[in-house]
Amino acid sequence: MSDLHDLTAVEQGRLVRERQVSPVELVDHYLGRVERLDDVGAFVTVTADPARERAERIAAEPAAWARGPLWGVPTAVKDLNLTAGVRTTFGSAAFADFVPEISDGVVLAMESAGLVSLGKTNTPEFGSPCYTEPDVAPPAVTPWDRSRTAGGSSGGAAAAVAAGLVPLAQGSDGGGSIRIPASCCGLVGLKPTRGRISGAPMYGDAVGLATAGPIARDVRDAAALLDVLAGRRVGDPYWAPPPSGSFLAACEQEPGRLRVARFLTPIITDVEVDPECVRAYEDASRLLESLGHEVVDVPVPLPPEAVPEFETCWAVLTALSSAPPEREHLIRPLTRWLTEQGRAWSGPEFGLAVGAMRRFAAAALEALAPYDAVLTPTLASPPVPVGAMRHDDDPAADFLAQKRFTPWTSAWNVTGMPAISLPLHWTPDGLPVGVMLAARPAEEELLLALSAQVEAAAPWAHRRPPGW
Repeated sequence: MSDLHDLTAVEQGRLVRERQVSPVELVDHYLGRVERLDDVGAFVTVTADPARERAERIAAEPAAWARGPLWGVPTAVKDLNLTAGVRTTFGSAAFADFVPEISDGVVLAMESAGLVSLGKTNTPEFGSPCYTEPDVAPPAVTPWDRSRTAGGSSGGAAAAVAAGLVPLAQGSDGGGSIRIPASCCGLVGLKPTRGRISGAPMYGDAVGLATAGPIARDVRDAAALLDVLAGRRVGDPYWAPPPSGSFLAACEQEPGRLRVARFLTPIITDVEVDPECVRAYEDASRLLESLGHEVVDVPVPLPPEAVPEFETCWAVLTALSSAPPEREHLIRPLTRWLTEQGRAWSGPEFGLAVGAMRRFAAAALEALAPYDAVLTPTLASPPVPVGAMRHDDDPAADFLAQKRFTPWTSAWNVTGMPAISLPLHWTPDGLPVGVMLAARPAEEELLLALSAQVEAAAPWAHRRPPGW
């Protein structure tokens, strides 16, 4: 048999159901790897004893062997998500000792599906930056080159999956925070449709930019975790229509001949795109054509005027999630800068920005409606060195560097479309480069079918980072 960490999460779940492996064996295997191999800044808090106890309870349940495809499989929770009785820092020294009394809906959904969390994964302060270099933990780095960023804000989750410390993990994405680290770490990262996954009970994003979603090594594992996370809860302000079947089953469907729009021009700022990212984009275009799809060049669907509206909303959301006054001295310069901007906007000005963003999104959705999918690069460059974007003495420069690294991802948070980063390219020196596919709202099934078809045609499962 292969080493357990060589198996996909779905394969591990199958072994649990067939009683070839117990949840306790899986948890012990991965906890051992975390103890020995977490030199990538993956975990902020490891919950070894509770994980073993939970695995033992799951293994003892009479009906456990008939449960879903991820029953008994280890995972981890991003340190932005509330976990009852487990420290949750939100990536900030201002909350270094905070222990919630409740778990949020995402955590409860994973627990209900029989997943076993090994702890909390690293994230930047309040999930804002696209790099993961918090004050409460070491930087999260990509296992492909430990001097380079794992991305953010789900950098710890991606580092954990890419290093084989868990088979899959949950992340969240308000401007690219699942897809950015997926590209940096050579993984699949899926941002679902707005409303696909409940934000209960906090509903902290009043704008609708952010959502939870899966990070995994292959498309089927991502789909299986989406099945776990998806669904509405009473009180949700909006929700996506349910799929026709399971998202995992969608990976077995043929997508048919699709019309795929593509554009290379960056959206949120002018930046020269790295030749390796261009090569990944062009290779993906040719691959899609070889699979029978029509690939069409289209204009950029969001105008430059949409960017300041998004940035206004981003700043206000940062201000809403900042520390209480007595602990504000502990927040980072970037957070303080964004918080000050957010507080400077009046309520009517914020409302006008939300309305303008909605209108820009509607125009983009109309422009892209004739197409089944949209192709862009995920990032403008391969993963950059740790510290390359961070500028504590000049937060404006920090924010601009992040925009130049991620000039496409936030577009699909604005429109609410599902989008996925696929690890289709590696540079000559071994750095992963993702490409991004988006689909119409609520069409994750089609997006997953297409992604599974792409994975079958250009597989990446054979690639392993150093130290695997």
